[in-house]
Amino acid sequence: MIEAARTAPSPPRPARSADQRRHQRVPVAILGRYMLADRREFPCQTIDMSPGGVRLTCSVVGQIGERVVLYLEHIGRIEGIISRHTAGGFAVHLNATPRKRDKIASQLTWLANRETLGLPEGRSHERLVPTHPGVTLRLDSGREIAVRIIDVSMSGAAIASATMPAIGAIVSVGRTPGRIVRYFEGGFGVQFLLPISPDKFHDGMTL
Repeated sequence: MIEAARTAPSPPRPARSADQRRHQRVPVAILGRYMLADRREFPCQTIDMSPGGVRLTCSVVGQIGERVVLYLEHIGRIEGIISRHTAGGFAVHLNATPRKRDKIASQLTWLANRETLGLPEGRSHERLVPTHPGVTLRLDSGREIAVRIIDVSMSGAAIASATMPAIGAIVSVGRTPGRIVRYFEGGFGVQFLLPISPDKFHDGMTL
């Protein structure tokens, strides 16, 4: 009976191993923005990420223990606490509900496997259709074209247009600078040079 009592605690070990696997860091580069406790905002990019934490490269480093709000393309808005400083940035321990952690895990798996499996370029789940989709597209030459925004994410937009600027051309979608990155039937995709600020990303936004 004594020996049985000593071995009784062993069953929880697989659960801990499963939890560690679920929170394994994935090397992934995702553009985004972060807001420190003093409400200053800066662009950033992830180095690696798990459902429980993320390591960022950025220009301004907050204090350890400071609350930070992140907005990452494909992931959305998440919050956390700065857990440590790293070379060129900091790491964040994420505060997320189990449902949000599961979503992050799914997105990270997809992002990590996309290139390996040859999957097509994905579209963020955080895309919106602006209330006023009509906008002026300005080319480097100074030419202006009336176009329509099909949808927009923090890092880019799908544009409906009869005119097709060259791939790689620098343009301004309204006041937001970007680059033409792809064509599709009836229009083209623009990648913004800097992500849109989280507090401006909503269906009534203007570019």
